[in-house]
Amino acid sequence: MPSLARIMLHPIKSLDPVIVREATILESGALEHDRTYAIFDAEGRFVNGKRHASVHRLRAHYELDVGFVTLSAAPEHSHALEQTRFHLNCERALLENWLSGYFGFRVFVRQDSQRGFPDDTDASGPTILSTATLETIASWFPGLDVENIRLRLRANLEAGDTAPFWEDRLFAAQGESVSFRIGDVKIEGINPCQRCVVFTRDPRSAEAFPEFQKTFSELRKTTLPAWANHSRFNHFYRLALNTRIPATEAGKTLKVGDEFTEL
Repeated sequence: MPSLARIMLHPIKSLDPVIVREATILESGALEHDRTYAIFDAEGRFVNGKRHASVHRLRAHYELDVGFVTLSAAPEHSHALEQTRFHLNCERALLENWLSGYFGFRVFVRQDSQRGFPDDTDASGPTILSTATLETIASWFPGLDVENIRLRLRANLEAGDTAPFWEDRLFAAQGESVSFRIGDVKIEGINPCQRCVVFTRDPRSAEAFPEFQKTFSELRKTTLPAWANHSRFNHFYRLALNTRIPATEAGKTLKVGDEFTEL
């Protein structure tokens, strides 16, 4: 059976991930520490890669056990914004001032320790991909490697020892779900994730890959596995599994090495 090969959390939505060996399920079905914080502008809109390409040129390093983040900016900002370490709660105003200086407009950092800030509020569990899928996608784009594609897609959980696009078996028709377990955690597969402009850009430089969406969509269509529910593809710019985790699983832990079991 496939096993859980990697767990990636994004403590601040849209910024760098942190790799962990295990993650705890919250009552909301989210993973603890994943997208717990998010950056907003004065109108209450997300400051993310969809709206601001400069997000990609921010680097974040986390110390989850003590609640710190260290931020550094792209070279063109380095003369004004030195690498700085902030406590995410106790130094929130300083963090917001630093980020406001980087973006050039006033921003605010908000926290939701229970639900986080998922893109899909109807399927707010962890997103899932397989390593084999990442390897296949990387082969479609000369000069891009697996790590580059991994950082573009920002999935939480990565399944090892599978065929490419194995995760496409874990969703069904509209309004239905597919139940499976990772270790002893029950998860419901909901739908294939609709990608956005972030997928087309380099995750470090924000440089756009020429005709990325067109190339991806064409190859995704021609390689769509027989086991995928084709009715869920109104277009083929979709990849990774959106999930929901029932409240009954709160407090359980996902660990690298846990096996996937279809129910």
